[in-house]
Amino acid sequence: MSDQARAEESARASTRVSLVVVVVAGLLFAVLAGILIPWHWLPGQHVRAVPARSVFTAAQIDRAEHVSAMFRYSGWANLAIGTGVALLLGLTRLGSSMIARLPGRWWLQVLLGTVLLVVVSLVVQLPLAAFGHHADRRYDLSGQSWGPWLYDQVISAVVTAVFTGIGLLVLLAIVRRAPRSWPVWAAGAGAALTMLGSFVYPVVVEPLFNNFSSMPAGPLRTDIFRLAAAEHVHIDDVLVADASKRTTTLNAYVSGFGSTRRVVVYDTVLKDLSNPEIESIVAHELGHAKHQDVLVGTVLGALGGAFGIGLLGLLLADQRLLRRSGARDAADPRVLPLLFALIAVGTFLASPIENTMSRAVEARADRTALTVTHDPVTFEEMQKQLSLRSLADPTPPRISQFWFGSHPTVLQRIGMARLFAENQDEPR
Repeated sequence: MSDQARAEESARASTRVSLVVVVVAGLLFAVLAGILIPWHWLPGQHVRAVPARSVFTAAQIDRAEHVSAMFRYSGWANLAIGTGVALLLGLTRLGSSMIARLPGRWWLQVLLGTVLLVVVSLVVQLPLAAFGHHADRRYDLSGQSWGPWLYDQVISAVVTAVFTGIGLLVLLAIVRRAPRSWPVWAAGAGAALTMLGSFVYPVVVEPLFNNFSSMPAGPLRTDIFRLAAAEHVHIDDVLVADASKRTTTLNAYVSGFGSTRRVVVYDTVLKDLSNPEIESIVAHELGHAKHQDVLVGTVLGALGGAFGIGLLGLLLADQRLLRRSGARDAADPRVLPLLFALIAVGTFLASPIENTMSRAVEARADRTALTVTHDPVTFEEMQKQLSLRSLADPTPPRISQFWFGSHPTVLQRIGMARLFAENQDEPR
């Protein structure tokens, strides 16, 4: 059998395996998402956004809409530029010719090629990112000077290059080892790396950007532990991040799972919110911990990644696409720009699904906070302060909220609080 015939047979075999991966991963994702995602924001009730004028003044609305529109359009432009450059490099021989010039064996070319492509992405998107930082400083959303900001951009690019390089190195190693069945092994390896990455992220990556300290002892810390007990969430500590060196906005979050799970509050929250408001925002984060939202999101992300690898296998079996990109086959390091392009497009197309699920999960955490604190008035005031400090658009365009909105709008969240206030016996 000639080399071409063997290549065609391998492509047909990998196509069959890819179809199996797509079907199995897609079905598992749909079933688990249907079971684990709380699709009804407030069971038995229909949450409606309250009128913006019932929460904010006309001046506050105008300012938030103006600033948010500026960030929205610059963000869309940066997304278009980044995706456009990725498609240019991936669907022409320009990208593959860059990879072909790199020295060393295939694995070194993969690592160096990943760094090169990440650097290209950073460079082409840096001007609009710099515009965004300039706007942050202008509108008092950040007091960070340009040097530390640029340092953060570089560190972020390094983290991206490391995680992406490891993933692509594993992918191409599997393709070279098992050219006929690689999609199933790559899907399993990708799922495992996704789980591992989410597990180590809080202790490996987050300390690169912030310093963390335990919340000082006192009534607030005591009340937070009381809230955790009420929500049946075990916590060893509540961490405070020195986020004020980077931003003036208010935030808290939960990351990791198992032994790496952590509840983090920005130091700006402790400085600028009252204790009841802080307890409300922490109760929301404890709601995420109670329902294992990070773990659930990671599992669904792993299945979504496996589904994507199945689709990738179908696309890489197309010799016309490979020839167009300048790659010999799926194991050729010159396929890297094509992989970057396909990942960019896939990530964009998956955004509405991810964010629809995210909004439902965030709504459940809001509901949990309302239930455990029994204080919808403080919840509403806290949401108002979060929105004002971040200059969030209270009424974003529907397509923007559908595609990119990871949280309910502030008016929807306040609408939930007011509806909850009408029925204090609403189930969790």
